[in-house]
Formats: sequence, C-alpha cells, structure tokens
Amino acid sequence: MMSTVSPKTADPALRTALIEVAARLIAEEGSAGLSLRRLASEVGTSTMAIYTHFGSMDEVRGAVRREGFTRLAAHLTAVEETGDTVADLTMLGWAYYRNAVTNPNLYRAMFMEHPVAVSHVGVGIETFIQLVSGVDRCIRAGRFDPADPVELATQVWAVEHGIVALHLAGFLSAEQAFATFTATGGHLLRAFGDDAAALGRSLATARRRIGAPQSFAP
Repeated sequence: MMSTVSPKTADPALRTALIEVAARLIAEEGSAGLSLRRLASEVGTSTMAIYTHFGSMDEVRGAVRREGFTRLAAHLTAVEETGDTVADLTMLGWAYYRNAVTNPNLYRAMFMEHPVAVSHVGVGIETFIQLVSGVDRCIRAGRFDPADPVELATQVWAVEHGIVALHLAGFLSAEQAFATFTATGGHLLRAFGDDAAALGRSLATARRRIGAPQSFAP
C-alpha cells in the first residue's frame, strides 16, 4: 500500500498519476465511478492533494479530457506533410488509431463519456481542425472533388472512431482493425473523388510509412 501524502505544492508526477487513474476509473465505470475519495485511495494520496492540483473534481474531469486531446494532438502533429496529400491524410488516421491504443483509458474518457460540464464540450476541437485541414489539402490538390472539408472530415472521423471502438472493445484484433482501416478508408476516399490508381499509390506509400504489419502494437 502506498503511503498517503499531502503535498503543499503541485507535483507534476502526482498530477499525471491522478489524471491516469481518473481516466481508468471513468473508462471502467463511467463518470459515476470517479469520486474524490476513490481517486485519492487509488493513487495513494490525500483528498487535499487532489484539491492542490485541480481545485475540484470537475476540474479533474476537465484535466482528463485536456490530457487526452493533448496526446492526440501530439500524435497528429507528428505526421509529416508531403506532396502526397492522400497519403498524409491516411497517416493522420493511423496517428489517431495509434493514440487510441496507446492511451485507451484516456480515449474512452474523451469519446465514450459525455462531458459533465459545459466548459468541457469544446476541449480538443483543434484536433478535429487538424483533420479538416488534411482533407482540405486533398481537395485543393485536386485529389478529392470540391466539397465541404468539414463534412468529409466528419465522415473520416466517424469511420475511424468506429474501427477504434470495435478494437478497444475486443471485437476486432489489431490485424483486423488495420485491414478494416485500410479497406474502408480506401472505399471512402475513392467516394470522395480520388482516382483509383492514384489512391492505390497513396495507400501503398502510407503503408510503407506506417511500416505495417510490424506496427500494430502500441
């Protein structure tokens, strides 16, 4: 059993531990499973320490969402922009998947629990804007037919989220998730107007960048 500590000043390591455990409790039991005393007990700290770092339990929940989207943004930002916009868009989808399997509890807390406060609703919008930008690059490059990039990005996101959710729930293995991601993504991008031959080349390029099939694991 960890000793109970009550820091008078914020400790970054303890703050991270509180966020990670809070995300796990939300992922496993829903928002109702997260309480002040439960979180303090699970981490091995005092309730006062939680207030030192966050001020309130509402802020803990907000911090979980912000941390989840911060990690997602880091994965998306790491995708290099090249002259092949469709390959780049595919890599954004892969980055989304990699973030989810690396941070499954945070992912569930971000996307499978309704925000408990109005102030949390807009958290992470910049990650969707990154996806919209990727789609818009494809449209401006002439790879996709003229369209509203927000509408197309929403469709890409919905497909990606569905595959990730099925994988995290155990319905799709990592290999099945990758195969579904490739096949379904290809059909969707073709429907957006991309040329079949050009799309095939872009998907092959993305697959080489991913390093599949060696890169399924987190």
